[in-house]
Amino acid sequence: MSSPAGDAFRYAHAHSHEIAWLSQNTNHLVPPEVVRGALEEAIRERRYEGYPLASGDPELLDLVTADLGIAGIRPFLTGGGTESLYMITRALLAPGDEVIASDPSYLIIHRFVELAGARTVNLDVYAPPYHLTPERVQEAIGPRTKMILLIDPLNPLGSGYSREEVRGIAEIAHDHHVTLLNDVTYRDFAERPSLAAEFAPEETVTVWSVSKNCGLAGMRLGGFSARPERLPAIARYNTNDLGVNLLAQVAARAALRSKPKWIGEVVRQTRANGARIREVVAGVPGAALPVYPSQANMLVIDVGATGVAPEAVQEALLYRHGVFVRAGNYLSPRHGGRFVRISFSNPPADIERFAKSFPEEMRRLSAKARVPGVPAPTAP
Repeated sequence: MSSPAGDAFRYAHAHSHEIAWLSQNTNHLVPPEVVRGALEEAIRERRYEGYPLASGDPELLDLVTADLGIAGIRPFLTGGGTESLYMITRALLAPGDEVIASDPSYLIIHRFVELAGARTVNLDVYAPPYHLTPERVQEAIGPRTKMILLIDPLNPLGSGYSREEVRGIAEIAHDHHVTLLNDVTYRDFAERPSLAAEFAPEETVTVWSVSKNCGLAGMRLGGFSARPERLPAIARYNTNDLGVNLLAQVAARAALRSKPKWIGEVVRQTRANGARIREVVAGVPGAALPVYPSQANMLVIDVGATGVAPEAVQEALLYRHGVFVRAGNYLSPRHGGRFVRISFSNPPADIERFAKSFPEEMRRLSAKARVPGVPAPTAP
């Protein structure tokens, strides 16, 4: 029944004005005036006709440094955080190396590890506390371990790490002289975020992005930060020798300048949306939220007990209701057949479309794939 993910994306983009985009953890709550004026001015001045400063806008670099708040680390701009992840794995891994990671995870990073000839050691975290622990990381360390992947908060589960857990994993990286790749893309949504660079500055490379916190996913701007002595080894794999997108830098600079004024309301609405999703899921027998509250702007809905395939949920919500969520198969080899991921930094109207359509489709789909002993879902 399910359609390839590429077909779903083609459909969603072709009908973008009709879609509640709950599929890619994007942020649709940042006031548009935050970047509109800066972009309009840059376009009037036709700044897009020239190359940007290759090293990056100096004020933007300072704003990123201040936003991270860790002394002694320097940022490097890339075309989105994903490009940073590729550069880091390509630069710091070799054939035969191992990377301690998790399942579920943001598996694009795992693919980059494989492109370097290395392999991930995937620790199953689809059970409490739904993230890595220092104890499990310590047990997994071996002679070939060269990197630990710490995504905090964790995509797709929305689970976050305490300060003590981040410190513990950072100390393991320090003691074993391995790189700690700390992806903090969603840290602005966490209640008490901590950066591993505070505890292991020599070993940590921090990957950040303005896609999610600043609502600039389409601009494709992110980067990594590390101690100055670590930058050259990674930067040698930079392909943007003429700098990253100038308009993206203009937008990111404007957003980070004003971020303290609006990020609180963005997070407040995001958490309210998460609470509404929990209310809806509670009314669907067999569906559950493994992690709540989310420390990010996404979470997973486990539909394994309903007998309904996540791909069927994705297809039904998208094509019948214009609500785009993602099946979990691209986020977990072990458990992707159990869940859909939903992101919710969206206007409340988008969440209400989900609230109406999800129970309706689960009733319909469950009737077609009835599991003995599980009653048909009812509307909340």
